[in-house]
Amino acid sequence: MTQPAVLVLRDGTVYHGTAFGHVGETSGEVCFNTGMTGYQEILTDPSYSGQIVTMTYPHIGNYGVNDEDVESARIQAAGLIVREGCEIPSNHRATLSLAEWMKRNGVVGIQDIDTRALTRRLRTFGAMNGIISTGTRRVEELIEQARALPPMNGQDLTGAVTCSAPYHWPSNDAAKVYRVAALDFGIKRNILRLLAAHGCDVTVYPARTTAEEILGTSPDGVFLSNGPGDPEAVDYAIETVRALLGRVPVFGICLGHQLLALALGAKTYKLGFGHRGSNHPVRNLLTGAVEITSQNHGFAVEAESLPTSVTATHWNLNDNTLEGFRCDDIPAFSVQYHPEAAPGPHDSRYLFREFISLMEQHAKA
Repeated sequence: MTQPAVLVLRDGTVYHGTAFGHVGETSGEVCFNTGMTGYQEILTDPSYSGQIVTMTYPHIGNYGVNDEDVESARIQAAGLIVREGCEIPSNHRATLSLAEWMKRNGVVGIQDIDTRALTRRLRTFGAMNGIISTGTRRVEELIEQARALPPMNGQDLTGAVTCSAPYHWPSNDAAKVYRVAALDFGIKRNILRLLAAHGCDVTVYPARTTAEEILGTSPDGVFLSNGPGDPEAVDYAIETVRALLGRVPVFGICLGHQLLALALGAKTYKLGFGHRGSNHPVRNLLTGAVEITSQNHGFAVEAESLPTSVTATHWNLNDNTLEGFRCDDIPAFSVQYHPEAAPGPHDSRYLFREFISLMEQHAKA
């Protein structure tokens, strides 16, 4: 039997559907992802902490879930919204259906709603707080509660997703090893897999680790990870990055890109509905090539605020926002999108090789 469910937005919009996954209630910023596949990686991406994800593709769950395609130890998203969820998956790797996996992890979802209409509303009015409820509470009460939820602006969510203690991720190549310190603001496992594949022996540190602690281990380079929330609220990490600049090569992705920009004196701002999906075109300004990229972010760096010692390297072709830059006078660069993808295309994996080259050049200097 189906369980009735309701999605309410802070603007008073109501969508009636049925429960998908755990029966209960959840709240967060409602956003949308345009990917056709990759729901397991999306749900376990720590950058989605505090967010309810709407999948724009109508049929979700057809290949089930498995024990390998996860980007962290648990589901990180606050909830899931789909047009139609598949209860009986068909794939030789599947160990559970998506709905059963969500039930076991206590993750609330809703299906049988018009996700096209919802996506159009979010595109028009921006991502906004909402609540999914499978209970019997009055809609008016839920809307009032949604309006009382804190906005994403000003929220530091890294504490909920960072590691509690340092841990080691060994290199896959024993011939030549680069010692990398990775600051964990919500790091994805595929980033660690690709660093290891490129010969990096990685030590992952909690978000509040100081520059002195990191430099005390004499790393060849520092990686700044992706993560959720407002970058300006992560003031301690901005100070850490600022203290690292010029002393060791730095590579940042997503939140790490924003933190590097803030440490350099630039500004960030919240996008209307963000960039989430695996089909975003980005132009490499250095080569002229267009890369199809995987993205997941609600904030961006204000290009005009970058100091003159910084060169823009990547540009979003959908909305003309900054997607990457490099420093001209110190060894540091970053991109807003996800070159490790998972899910998504592999067009941008060359950036990991560029990080290796930067560490080699710095060591020679």
